[in-house]
Amino acid sequence: MSDLFQPFVPDPLEPRRRLFNKPVPFRVIAPNLITLLALCLGLTAIRLAYEGRLEPAVLAIVVAAVLDGVDGRVARLLKGTSRFGAELDSLADFLNFGVAPALVLYSFVLHEARAVGWIVALIFAIAMALRLARFNVMIEDPDRPEWKKDFFVGMPAPAGAGVALLPIYLHFLGVPVDGPVAPVVLGYVLAIALLVVSTIPTFSGKTMGKRIPRDWVLPIFVLTVAVFGLVVSFPFEALVGVTVLYLGTIPLGVMKYRRMRAEAAAPPRPEDGSPLASDAG
Repeated sequence: MSDLFQPFVPDPLEPRRRLFNKPVPFRVIAPNLITLLALCLGLTAIRLAYEGRLEPAVLAIVVAAVLDGVDGRVARLLKGTSRFGAELDSLADFLNFGVAPALVLYSFVLHEARAVGWIVALIFAIAMALRLARFNVMIEDPDRPEWKKDFFVGMPAPAGAGVALLPIYLHFLGVPVDGPVAPVVLGYVLAIALLVVSTIPTFSGKTMGKRIPRDWVLPIFVLTVAVFGLVVSFPFEALVGVTVLYLGTIPLGVMKYRRMRAEAAAPPRPEDGSPLASDAG
């Protein structure tokens, strides 16, 4: 019987199969870990909101927004960008800045408007999905001018979520935002949803900070420490201030965008001493 069932002896010339594919560098995994941490915070915010703990729910979304700004910079710094990471980041953004804020706002005040409040929550979440889909298409446009990288088309997802939560910030500061004021909150959230899917240009800040003047280094350190102290000591006052300042930059962004678009569309001016300049003289 042993002759019938001989033990299998592999061919020594046969290449050994790997149990796994080529190892992935940690620099590629690190940004995705940050994205997953932000995703966990967004899911936790939904749970906290329905447990009635609005303060940690709001802070979870705010921290997720901070991590969203970190993961992309870490990926570029480590040269660990990947298609997988981009898709994961987009899905996490939809949940963290579309679904989670909509459900938190609904559990907080929008539910007082019953069906209308739920419709506004749906509009906000769907608007965020449409905004992210448009963003994914636009970044693949090879003909996009270089100067447009200074601007987002519409309000970006993290900013939209943070700005939409302004009524909750005011609530924690003692400002009444429920009862008769609920319709105002309803209109405000709807307006932010429209800004998210609009074509209004807003500052992106992606090209800022590559080179810092030497005289600005120490003031930036001091300002960073001061802002950190304010956020830790007075979190909701700081969030209200940041939200108001951000909304104030939108008209400035529109004016700068129009000016740069006009400069890009204008024909090049001939320099002094060029043939065109001498002919014109």
